[in-house]
Amino acid sequence: MSFQIRTNSVSLIVFLATLSVVIISSISIVFPALILSGSQNVSDLESLGVVPVGPKPFETGIWAGPLIAVNLIIFVGYFLHIKEKLPKSLTKILNKIYKFEISKKTSLIVVGILLFIYIIGSVGELRSEESWEDYKGVKEKAENQSLEKSFRSFDVPLKFFFLSSSITLFDNIRIIPFLASISLLLLTYVITSKIANKRFAGIVALVIMLQSNLFLTYDTSATYENFWILFYLLSLYLMYRFWPLSPVAYILSSLAKPITLVFLPMSIFFIIRSEMTRKKKMLILLSYLVIVLVSVLVVVSLGINVSGRSEGFSYQEFMIGFTSFAYQLRFDGIVLSFLIPLIFGLFIASIKKVRNAESVMILIMGTLLVAPFLTGFTIETNQPYRFVPLIVFFAIGVGTLLTKRS
Repeated sequence: MSFQIRTNSVSLIVFLATLSVVIISSISIVFPALILSGSQNVSDLESLGVVPVGPKPFETGIWAGPLIAVNLIIFVGYFLHIKEKLPKSLTKILNKIYKFEISKKTSLIVVGILLFIYIIGSVGELRSEESWEDYKGVKEKAENQSLEKSFRSFDVPLKFFFLSSSITLFDNIRIIPFLASISLLLLTYVITSKIANKRFAGIVALVIMLQSNLFLTYDTSATYENFWILFYLLSLYLMYRFWPLSPVAYILSSLAKPITLVFLPMSIFFIIRSEMTRKKKMLILLSYLVIVLVSVLVVVSLGINVSGRSEGFSYQEFMIGFTSFAYQLRFDGIVLSFLIPLIFGLFIASIKKVRNAESVMILIMGTLLVAPFLTGFTIETNQPYRFVPLIVFFAIGVGTLLTKRS
């Protein structure tokens, strides 16, 4: 089956920008020491989210083979597809998968079963204390620090509100973070189903989340909880359901973790490229502009100190930030191996008028850029949990490829 593709300039720009960031991030999957070889002057690599590796810059990593094999198979297969060289039986199977959909009742049963298995497998973790180095300090703050003090020190007041509530209500600091992770799974299913207009796509996204080692590592953690990701994703979903609450959810995400403030350009792009009416887009954009202005006024009027976290730009540390993707997702082989094909798939989908495909590419690119900007411009350490949004957007992206089209 042959077809003609009309390239949209916005889709092409977004694709090239996202692909560039993904390829740079993927270099360290194939050659772990290549980027680090030019960073001998950086003394504490582990604080930047990577570990020192051998001196040979072109020595391949353990995921180099799977990544190259997966990409080779997919791109050769796609080339054969557009040339109508694939076996007809395989083409029929792919078409059936692409068109497959399930009823609302069946989808609820499947989601319920998946969540039940997940909860049964994870609930045992709630009985034990966390072993993270930062856990002791987090627990002490949750037990003793007031919301006013947390806010004045720019110290994620919403996070400590939920953690304190978890201790008060359940005598266990990990219960509400676990409930937040369950909610994140449900929201991933719901927003993917909405974007793709297909319940099966939502289930695929949910399965991808549940197999992720990174998500399962932090799903019950109070130290590195998912409140911020949950509220940010909720802000995107509410743009469709009840837009006045979308900026509220975004504010809550920033109060859970200020890093979501750098996600604002991603949200703006999501709004602009959505299928909402022009009037609705303008109202949402105006509400987000008000958020920015109010946030600046609050920071200035209360004298909140955020400058202590910043430093001069370091090109070496900026580039090291790209290597953290390969190291910190080293147990998530599906993401490492399939991210480049996913970006190509989203590009094809975008020029076939699946507009949300562009937004998902932007979300993936923005998440990957967080680590380089943190290491290059601030004194913040780079922790693996900051890539949990990438798992979420990867899952949504795979579901987007299954979008139901007229």
